[in-house]
Amino acid sequence: MYRLGIDVGGTNTDAIILNDRLQVIASVKAHTTQNIESGIFNALTKVLQLAHISPSEITQAMLGTTQCTNAIVERKHLAKVGVLRVGYPATASVPPYTAWPEDMVEALGGYTAIVDGGFETDGRVLNEIDKKQIVNILSDWKGKVESVAITGVFSSVNDEQEEVVGKLAKQMLGEDVPVSLSSKIGSLGLIERENATILNASLAKVIQNTVDGFKKALENEGVVNARLYLCQNDGTLMSSEFARRYPILTIGSGPTNSIRGAAYLAEIRNAIVVDVGGTTTDLGVLQNGFPRESSLAIEVGGITTNFRMPDVISIGLGGGSIVTVNDDGSVSVGPKSVGYKIVEEAITFGGDTLTATDVAVRLGMSTVGNPERVAKKVDLGVAEKAMEEIKRMVEDAVDKMKTNANDASIVLVGGGSIIVPEKLAGVSKAVKDQLGSVANAIGASIAQISGQIEQIYVYSEQNREESLNDAQRQAADLAKEAGADANTLELVEVEEIPIAYNADGSTKVRVKIVGDLS
Repeated sequence: MYRLGIDVGGTNTDAIILNDRLQVIASVKAHTTQNIESGIFNALTKVLQLAHISPSEITQAMLGTTQCTNAIVERKHLAKVGVLRVGYPATASVPPYTAWPEDMVEALGGYTAIVDGGFETDGRVLNEIDKKQIVNILSDWKGKVESVAITGVFSSVNDEQEEVVGKLAKQMLGEDVPVSLSSKIGSLGLIERENATILNASLAKVIQNTVDGFKKALENEGVVNARLYLCQNDGTLMSSEFARRYPILTIGSGPTNSIRGAAYLAEIRNAIVVDVGGTTTDLGVLQNGFPRESSLAIEVGGITTNFRMPDVISIGLGGGSIVTVNDDGSVSVGPKSVGYKIVEEAITFGGDTLTATDVAVRLGMSTVGNPERVAKKVDLGVAEKAMEEIKRMVEDAVDKMKTNANDASIVLVGGGSIIVPEKLAGVSKAVKDQLGSVANAIGASIAQISGQIEQIYVYSEQNREESLNDAQRQAADLAKEAGADANTLELVEVEEIPIAYNADGSTKVRVKIVGDLS
């Protein structure tokens, strides 16, 4: 009984295999390819050769990927989306796609409609829906849209109208057209919740190709007995079936995989994780073994949303970052990088481009490649100035993630972590592990399944205990739907935020439950 963890990054695809005691028995790094299937296949082939096990013995396979994030940023492979807002006339003054980049709207087709409907903050009907009106719009969209996003006013309090419209969409457009409901995806804030729902709908084709490519790569290598999981952006897993419905939850899973993997390797539950890749360095915070979530609205590809995301910052520093000597004699590092071409272009690997990795080799921090070639071609003074700049960049980034003035513990992971010096201002302890370069794949493979619900309850109508029990039940149902074992469910987070200016006791309740894989 073995687990396979794969993380597809912009530069490398990492793969690891764990035994039934969650010990790493094999790990590899392979170059990411344009075709996700071939990249996964290459990494999988190598890691199986190292593990010396039969592919049929793998019973669980986990994938962390940036495919959905890249599709939004690059505006590629996105579905044509029909955006249906249930909120006329209350929301007519701010139409869907307000403040969106024009190229993104064009990529999604620009199909929008605002129909009668909506609820008050306490769940009372604001306006009734008109089924005939909705059917006419859906009839016009038939054959034009590939996915539908439905958003209702205060559907986070009452989702009845969204459910009715969703069923109509399935009836009119067919079961093959995915339907995304905002009450299942976003939080408070109509526009941000609608934006997240549109993005979820737009990723229908991307997630289908990703899951199908993952499945095919596994089958081609003989991994036919494994259940497939994808990584969520809160550091937990979801079944491939669940991921097909909520692809937006994979965004941000790369950094969270590294954070979870770092916690596992360092056996630490509270620290700042510094994940140094080939192009960027991502920093996140471990709180009780899980990534700290951002409390701010998240912008993805220029679009503001409000679904849950890890509190992560990225800086343009990595092992492949290009080092430049400026006219005034100063030295800058990044943000441009040679990326996956580092094995061809970096000086230590026979190229002519001075990179951060060459600096580390020149200063004796690493012996990768050809140190003698670096010693001949890289000036020591330039290397020292470059390292001072690298040190400053990391120190500034760590400082931004701290919540107090005390020195922090950090965990260094990622293939580019060799460029970070051991002593940093504001850091009390820096932990490294020999498997840190594949921490993201480890994080993908050791994660649990989660279910999270965020909903408004009116305590004057339903008492607090009943409300919290209802939220926990819904979160548990989501966890089981995502693939969790019902017997292992554990409540890990409860948050109550009173809604300002409401005298009826309206409170936003957020509950998170985790469990082991079923």
